[in-house]
Amino acid sequence: MSSKITSIADVRRHFLNNKRPIYFISATNFNLLGIGDWVGNFRHINYIDCFDRRQRNVFVPREKFPRDFEGIEDINNYLLEHKEVIDFIQSRAQGDDAGIATFLMFDEHTEEVCEQLGLKVAFPPAALRSRMDNKIETVRIGNKAGVPSVPNVLAKVGSYQELLEVSRELGTDLVVQTAYGDSGHTTFFIASEEDYYKVAEEIEAEPEVKIMKRINCRGSAIEACATRSGTVVGPLMTELVGFKSLTPYKGGWCGNEMFAGAFSQTVRDKAREYTFKFGEALREEGYRGYFELDFLIDMDGGEVYLGELNPRVTGASSLTNVAAFAHSDIPLFLFHLLEFSDLDFDLDIAEINERWSHPESIDSWSQLVIKHTEESVDLLTAVPASGVWRMEQDGRIAYDHYDSHPHAAENEQEAFFLRISGEGDFRYEGADLGILITRGRLMDDDFQLTERARAWIEGIRGEYAGQPLQDPVVEEVAVSHAIGGGNFKIL
Repeated sequence: MSSKITSIADVRRHFLNNKRPIYFISATNFNLLGIGDWVGNFRHINYIDCFDRRQRNVFVPREKFPRDFEGIEDINNYLLEHKEVIDFIQSRAQGDDAGIATFLMFDEHTEEVCEQLGLKVAFPPAALRSRMDNKIETVRIGNKAGVPSVPNVLAKVGSYQELLEVSRELGTDLVVQTAYGDSGHTTFFIASEEDYYKVAEEIEAEPEVKIMKRINCRGSAIEACATRSGTVVGPLMTELVGFKSLTPYKGGWCGNEMFAGAFSQTVRDKAREYTFKFGEALREEGYRGYFELDFLIDMDGGEVYLGELNPRVTGASSLTNVAAFAHSDIPLFLFHLLEFSDLDFDLDIAEINERWSHPESIDSWSQLVIKHTEESVDLLTAVPASGVWRMEQDGRIAYDHYDSHPHAAENEQEAFFLRISGEGDFRYEGADLGILITRGRLMDDDFQLTERARAWIEGIRGEYAGQPLQDPVVEEVAVSHAIGGGNFKIL
């Protein structure tokens, strides 16, 4: 029996010396880039080969079987039931213990397959995660914890007249959200009857929706981890939302920026306070481990409002786990692994949170999620390689060298690019082409893309080439079989 863990050094030493297999099973390894540097015997099991088989701790089955995926849970279940994956896991098992499995998304079937394989799922049960993921439930938990949402009502809506009736105190410029789904697809901006009828079917199909007053706000994200010692809180990050050069979805997430000066110290402190309170409320609900909160910062009044909860690692995790505070202590994800270990620990969470709240603990990083934004479908014939790219003075970009970690980009003239769509894949509206991560800012003080950001986007897009599909029937089949299909995000 190991001795009690009481310090960050103890945690770091334990995971560096870890011998038990630990897996991140997902479409790509994007969310937990670099975690293998901190955790011994850590492997990614992925559906997409972002690295052309050059990355040793990433396992991708060679044989692919045609499947229609309706969500990332389907991708993970496909992987766990794939013979090559089963053989890989069993070859590394320690007796009956196949190791620990972590995911971006999973369901009850995933849990059943993991139990058959001898894998321990290092997350709360899927049923609890699903309940926490409900945007309506998030409002109620926030209200109970003293974490306010944008002025709203929760109601069943059957017509535009009913919408106006139940929300009459909120005005007529409204934002409506359904309980589940990616915000780019399930957040509706309604200022007229015409706006309503475009999305009436989705709204009226729901037993209850969240109806909010529309405010002038900026999106932000903060990640945290609810542990038995308390809730560890990361930094407040700006969200990139709805940029037409990055995503075809209005309101769709398309990146993050970590910059201590993006918001005032007052706003940052309030968001951190709310996140801690919400994390403690989650612990009372039985939830523990990694989570992320979206906050809406009212640019007119300065209020900080709860947006939504993601009870999981997220697209922002790639920045949270590579920032200065993470490397001076440990990445936030290691607190998650610690919580689901059998180790006895007692850490001073208040002291860690205090240290992580200081601006000097937050170095500046940005990431862009680049999707195909045109209403076209083609077959990719040329794609950029994952690794470090460099930008010249005239804005042109060129591949510099292979690497698998964002830290390999040493300055603001360099960026780490993780390719998602590969040669031979279909490129369709909403398809994830890749993620670019770089040091420094990619938005200005008015929260608009900088010239450098636009040059990176244009440069990366220019590295892709495709062959048009002439047959409309082939186009339709291509979209329906393509991973994601534009209907769910894989990141």
